[in-house]
Amino acid sequence: MKSILTETGQKHMALQNKNSSKPINLELSIQISLSGLSFCILNRDSNTITYLKEKPFEKNLNPIEALDVLKEHFNDVIVFNNEFSKVTIIHDNDLSALVPKPLFNEDCLADYLKFNSKILKSDFITFDNILINDSVNVYVPYVNFNNFIYEKFGSFTYKHISTILIEEILSVEKNNEDSRIYVNVSSNHFETMAVKNSKLVLYNSFNYSSKEDFIYFILFTAEQLNLNPESLDLVLIGEISKNDELYNIAYKYIRNIRFGNRNDSYKFDQKPNSEYSNFTLIKSF
Repeated sequence: MKSILTETGQKHMALQNKNSSKPINLELSIQISLSGLSFCILNRDSNTITYLKEKPFEKNLNPIEALDVLKEHFNDVIVFNNEFSKVTIIHDNDLSALVPKPLFNEDCLADYLKFNSKILKSDFITFDNILINDSVNVYVPYVNFNNFIYEKFGSFTYKHISTILIEEILSVEKNNEDSRIYVNVSSNHFETMAVKNSKLVLYNSFNYSSKEDFIYFILFTAEQLNLNPESLDLVLIGEISKNDELYNIAYKYIRNIRFGNRNDSYKFDQKPNSEYSNFTLIKSF
């Protein structure tokens, strides 16, 4: 996790409590991918999610185009004129690699990524420490988004989507001895995590364009881990439901399927699609 701080920042109109001059304690979280943006605002005082919005793109954009969409959304939606006590950016891409903490060397960041990801010499590389399994998540953030958020809000925190998934799922799986695969579904990509005996066995991300791609990558993951689809325990989170073709084809090959749960205690002005949707966005608070 990274925090960028500044002593001065752009001033914004702050919401006030009706019976007090004290500003409402608002926190903003934004998830960024090249296939879409997601926004969430938490009123910490009332423990209420007051704004929850997804903005999918018709096709994958480049980082410059995606940032233009973000700027337009900020201009169009009045809630972003408020002051936020905390701003968090989640970078959702496949430019990441996990490194065991004892083997980590901060001088070798590019080396951890170059064999599995297409990176440029000019790419900025950073990392999150994941304490729950003593590892380091090395990744390439969308620097243009970070720069814009810094200019607009000043102090903010950013992390990679896999950091949130690993931290949250390993917390859920603590003291569990079973083998289980989690799949976090987005519109054209998904992250998968395999857990056994409360330990992370595998993390990976896949792009898909059809339901056949989707099930192929899940079965491929199971095969690599010598897990039998007849007895495999598959947990789905993210943007998926029982009515989806993705669920139907997964159930055709894997019988033990269930949906996860964020297990949050927030109230919602606008209900999420399910108890497991917007998992990383809401869990980022």
